[in-house]
This record gives sequence, structure tokens and C-alpha cells, in this order.
Amino acid sequence: MYCRTVTRQSLKVALMSGLLLAGALAGAPVSAQEPPLTRTAKDSQLKWGPCPPFLPKGCEISVLHGDPAQNNADIFLKVPANSILPRHWHTSAERMVLVSGELHVTYDGHKTAVLKPGTYAYGPAKLPHKAECKKAGACVLFIAFESPVDAVPSEGASKK
Repeated sequence: MYCRTVTRQSLKVALMSGLLLAGALAGAPVSAQEPPLTRTAKDSQLKWGPCPPFLPKGCEISVLHGDPAQNNADIFLKVPANSILPRHWHTSAERMVLVSGELHVTYDGHKTAVLKPGTYAYGPAKLPHKAECKKAGACVLFIAFESPVDAVPSEGASKK
């Protein structure tokens, strides 16, 4: 009797799991147009381009996924060690993970956040901020933008 009850219960759980999985898969979008993607900051396939002119000399951007003129683009931002990203803001919120270096980021009205490799940070849309890449080497920052990619210099921003 005990084995029979466990078997029925196990069968019931398996059937329910299968139905839930089938339902989830039926509604899941399938994209044959876009393959999965993995990249590192040192990937030779990356195409690096210049940053806006108000950002420090040697600053580069690489688009990882999406179109920077459209919503939901992902980029790598690379800035040399000992450089300052002057006060600026973005139309979009930004979700970030520092890949290399040490970056100190200060959003107006908030304490400075120290980002080390692996640190996640969130920056609200239109909130001015500045950053400094320290001596630990070039800073590479992964940034996911919700809206088109932009960087607008704020009052008090100067080229360093």
C-alpha cells in the first residue's frame, strides 16, 4: 500500500511538471535568426569605437548586442587607468557589472560606490554622475541600456 501511494504521488507530480513545462515551452518565443552569444572584454571579434568627445582620451565602446540607437543594447565601456569620466547622465537607466579595473562612481546626492570586478551597479535614468578609473588598470564596464545609448555631459563636466 505504501509503495503504491508514493508511486501515484510521484506520477501525479511528474505529470503536473510535464504539463507546466509543455505550457511554458508552447508560449516561449523561438528565434532562429539570432544565435546565442558569449564575449569577453579581450575577445578579438569585438569592434571598439571612440567614446563621445567629452569622455577621456583612450575611452572606447564596443557594442555587444543590439543596436545602440534602439532600446535594449548592451555595451562594453573601456577607460584607461587613472582617468576621470566627467559628470554626465543617460536617458536610460543602466545596469552595469565591472569586468576589470577599479571604478569609483558618484551619483548626485549619493555616496561614492567602489566597483571592483564582478560588482553589479544600477544607475537610474537621467541621474547625473561621475566616475574615476583608478590605478588598478583599465576599467572595462559591461552596461545594459534600456533606452538608446547616450551620454549627455552635465554642467560642471570638463574634458580630462
